[in-house]
Amino acid sequence: MTPTPEQAEARAALEAAGRLPDDEIDIATVALQLARVDRPEADWRAAASLLSNIAREAVARAAADRDADAGDVQRRRAVLAGLLHDAWGFAGDTQSYDDPANANLIAVLQRRRGLPVALGVLWLHAAGAAGWAAHGVDFPGHFLIGLAGQNRGAPQGGPQGAAQGAALVDVFSGGAAVAAQDLRALIKRVEGPRAELRPGLVAPMGRRAVLLRLQNNIKLRRLAARDIVGALACAEDMLRLAPDHAGLWREAGLMQHRLERISAALASFDRALTLEPRGEAATRIRNLVEELRGRLN
Repeated sequence: MTPTPEQAEARAALEAAGRLPDDEIDIATVALQLARVDRPEADWRAAASLLSNIAREAVARAAADRDADAGDVQRRRAVLAGLLHDAWGFAGDTQSYDDPANANLIAVLQRRRGLPVALGVLWLHAAGAAGWAAHGVDFPGHFLIGLAGQNRGAPQGGPQGAAQGAALVDVFSGGAAVAAQDLRALIKRVEGPRAELRPGLVAPMGRRAVLLRLQNNIKLRRLAARDIVGALACAEDMLRLAPDHAGLWREAGLMQHRLERISAALASFDRALTLEPRGEAATRIRNLVEELRGRLN
């Protein structure tokens, strides 16, 4: 299918973002480009205007709350929850969780409903506008936000820059604080009653990783619907943003293989092996490449 001018423009923006260092990515702007590809007919300019309004209000509310501005992390959580959930009405979609619209930022801004990671993009956008340090947390089965009582770029140890704790936030539940017992209950719900908390479960995610998790929701739903062509297009858009992601190149190659696009599959597999030449996955891909090359001869 020939891309629309809107999709072509958005994909060019994704490729440009793919060349940026992680900390220079504007997470909401890139999420908007992903949404434009998915829904080229949608009013993305209205969505961009709403993002600007959210940023402006985040700045105003941050400046008005002396404790939050000084680094009180729970006040920061309360300010952002008040802005995004109380004032703007954003909430987790508990009625139609698997609706692909919940992972499309334009639709999320229109409907005020979304998946945890889509709402998390809005939290990161608002926190960044306020100058507050925040990051995504790739907790199994449930995306969280981590807030720090440290102004972004502020020196360590100063009275205004001193970290005053950290907080985990469940943005799907209105910005509720997440305690250790909540994490333990969540991991048991996701992995079974014998699961326990372990190191690395709340490690910070980079901005690119958050965006990939957002888009992965669309890819998985297309695969579940047996829309291999659509899932492949989604993976290719993810690769525009993360061109050095070996796992995505493997996925793209496997989908191209299923679609009998053998030359394209081989090119994707070659790229994956260049990026990640060792390991079990690489061995499996090499065996498949040999088989495919044999079919071409």
